[in-house]
Amino acid sequence: MFPVAILAGGLATRLHPITQTIPKALVELAGKPFILRQLEYLHNQGVQDVVMCIGYLGEMIRDVVGTGEGVGLHVSYSHDGSTLLGTGGALKKALPLLGDHFFVLYGDSYLPVNFSEVQRAYEQSGQQGLMTVLENGNRWDKSNVLFKGGRLVEYNKRAPRLDMAHIDYGLGVLAAEVFDQYPGDKPFDLADVYQTLSRQGQLGGYEVSDRFYEIGSHSGLKEAEFFFTKEQL
Repeated sequence: MFPVAILAGGLATRLHPITQTIPKALVELAGKPFILRQLEYLHNQGVQDVVMCIGYLGEMIRDVVGTGEGVGLHVSYSHDGSTLLGTGGALKKALPLLGDHFFVLYGDSYLPVNFSEVQRAYEQSGQQGLMTVLENGNRWDKSNVLFKGGRLVEYNKRAPRLDMAHIDYGLGVLAAEVFDQYPGDKPFDLADVYQTLSRQGQLGGYEVSDRFYEIGSHSGLKEAEFFFTKEQL
């Protein structure tokens, strides 16, 4: 299975005051740091290699996760350095650790989706990228994907169209060559990479039906806490 890049370098200002002293990945849910729940889930999916893209308080994540041996994974790290590179810039810097094709997962998302099926859909598409999408109807955030007849027509996070009913679910697959056109020393956003691919007809779509859980906001954190507490009962 492809390696998984986890984007975990942001400042997480929406979770203040919690994330003023710890990175978002280490926020505890039902007694366990969120990143360990993510990694255990990836191991159960058959993933072997994970690259943590870290930045803000990133060494704290490394101290908890280590090499990943405790959760049955091989975990390596790519650190933004003194300047946060954004989600796209962080992936660009991590490419030497990721290989030619890789999954991209946000560090605040827990996604009930079959990674093997997503990889198969990407490989069969012949496109440079694939985005998992969920019919959203503006429930969790502004819908930003036009998905029709099983095809991703357009992704636009910055200026979504009124006829967009789906949303980026939070798991993608990308070819490393996608980043050839982007600078290696300047911050840029993964959303812009996805948008460009969609306009080039190079972004496939894989529709899922189960909702996602996220800890990027206080309301999302409460919902995720309830979900994991219920799972342990």
